[in-house]
Amino acid sequence: MTLSRRMLPLSHRFLGICAGILIAFCPVCSHAAGLKAAVAANFMVPFKEIAAAFEGETKIKVEATYSSTGSLYGQIVNGAPYDMFLSADEETPRSLSEKGVGEKPFLYATGRVVLWGGGKEICGARDWKEALKRPGVRKIALPNPVTAPYGAAAEAALKKSGLWQEMGERLVTAQNVGQSFQYAVAGGTEGAFCALSSALSEQGSKGCHYGIEEAPPIRQAACLLNRTARKSDALRFLMFLNSPTASEIKKRYGYF
Repeated sequence: MTLSRRMLPLSHRFLGICAGILIAFCPVCSHAAGLKAAVAANFMVPFKEIAAAFEGETKIKVEATYSSTGSLYGQIVNGAPYDMFLSADEETPRSLSEKGVGEKPFLYATGRVVLWGGGKEICGARDWKEALKRPGVRKIALPNPVTAPYGAAAEAALKKSGLWQEMGERLVTAQNVGQSFQYAVAGGTEGAFCALSSALSEQGSKGCHYGIEEAPPIRQAACLLNRTARKSDALRFLMFLNSPTASEIKKRYGYF
């Protein structure tokens, strides 16, 4: 015997109405969670502004995890549920593309490594090399050169300048470029090798920084990750990275 709609218990009809509401709003619920981005630590400050501008235009949220490029790479190949990857180099996203994990990468920023200091121990020297040799400079933070491209660039500059061996145990290894900067900000080290973007941030403006011509420019690439379930939204954000709005933000933090 088939029950008519009128004969269904009130609780069943209520559940049916709720299910209809959930189905109708499903797209909204999925967007509310936000896109998941794996972002190299050097790009944290500009990324937050870019993501906020993107959300303002599209109502699509972007949630980021910041770490070293090598650490994020390990998370991604082990199945971390990111929609996109913003690296601090070109090689790592290219490797993901070759493995079939990511799509073809593109350049979104070029950064520079600098030496930053928050006090008189570092500030006032003619250049970064003289700053490192000043009597009060006991410890300098360095992003891990194995996992952080900015650390690798700083290491290359130290070796090119003949200072690598001289610095020796005075170098304090940080997990990523953001942590390197924070070591110096907190006073754990007199200075830090970090991204120019950190030196140009509100916190960085309280100290001084030196450009390092011996360090190569750091070309940073991004890619869409193939496991994403929100390809359209993720691509929309990746395209936004090179929009006039995002380009102005990047320029403000020293990227070109």
